[in-house]
Amino acid sequence: MTQTMATPLRFLANALSVLLHPVFMPLYCCLLMYQVAPEYFSGIPQKQLTGWLGMMVINTIMFPLLLLALLKGLGFIKSILLKDVKERVIPLIGVMVFYFWPYLVAKNVHAPEAARILLLGNFWGIIAVFMCTIFFKISMHTSGVGSALGFVLVLCILKASFLPLALALVSAAAILVFWARRSLGAHSWKELWIGFALGLSAQIGALLYLH
Repeated sequence: MTQTMATPLRFLANALSVLLHPVFMPLYCCLLMYQVAPEYFSGIPQKQLTGWLGMMVINTIMFPLLLLALLKGLGFIKSILLKDVKERVIPLIGVMVFYFWPYLVAKNVHAPEAARILLLGNFWGIIAVFMCTIFFKISMHTSGVGSALGFVLVLCILKASFLPLALALVSAAAILVFWARRSLGAHSWKELWIGFALGLSAQIGALLYLH
């Protein structure tokens, strides 16, 4: 491959790594759920739905990004990309706290079952990633997209129906994430697959626990 060809592909891989970053996956899953399973939200006031979505954005996107910025500014991490596995420990602890709060709120306000499963699965997935990170590096990107695929499977089970478009969309996202992270040399195949398995398993585990 020539350098001329490699540069656009590297740009594409980096762009996909940003667009399909795990920090955005809970929001993407919420929006997908609203599209394919609107019956779960029937009877819930629009203002309340907007509040839930806002809480999701704040706790799963804004707070984690703010934490990374603070850690970078204080010199605890060298880069917000967290290429060094040891640098991931503190951010993951913070994210665990941020992810637990939306689940706790959803549980107490009797949010739709699918939403509670999603949030608990996200929380368990972060715990699993953290535990692995203590010993070795895995891909948080594939963990995020694995969680998304696991959640679509959860929706298929809850609705007792096949969701081909949602499955195809998330499967395509997973393939792109695998390609992007591998082509950038960010992870080995083992690290990619372990991350994916953890994310998917966390959602299935949350379904078995709550359903």
